[in-house]
Amino acid sequence: MRQPLSCGFLIFRGQPVDSFLLMKHPRRWDLPKGHLDEGETELQCALRELHEETGIPSDAVRIDPGFQFENRYMVNQKRYGGKGLIEKRLLVFLGFLLKPVPIVVTEHDDYRWFDWSPPHRIQEWTIDPLLSAVQRHLQAHGGLR
Repeated sequence: MRQPLSCGFLIFRGQPVDSFLLMKHPRRWDLPKGHLDEGETELQCALRELHEETGIPSDAVRIDPGFQFENRYMVNQKRYGGKGLIEKRLLVFLGFLLKPVPIVVTEHDDYRWFDWSPPHRIQEWTIDPLLSAVQRHLQAHGGLR
């Protein structure tokens, strides 16, 4: 069985940047993300999922080419046709909204724009490590661009 892979985006808005977008699940905050389709690149997958889950089109986002965040965690293999746990890989790209876009929620309970005011304590398994990595990246590259 191939290792499961999800690709998604962390989206910032404002100039200067003031907030980032997360999607609401019943028990946690998460990113707009999803599984790679056959023939897609990781970036194509992330852009498709962003559009499907938020309504944000690719032409409304400037992608930071110097940032990618990878995380690995264990998930129930039942979803993938097996039993027990399997390691899943998450790849996140960083994007900046170029223009206001109304958010259209399709696969989540809700969404929220969180203030960018690190350090953040939102969801310890994926979101907090991602936000810490973004903070380090932005500090190393002159702040929010």
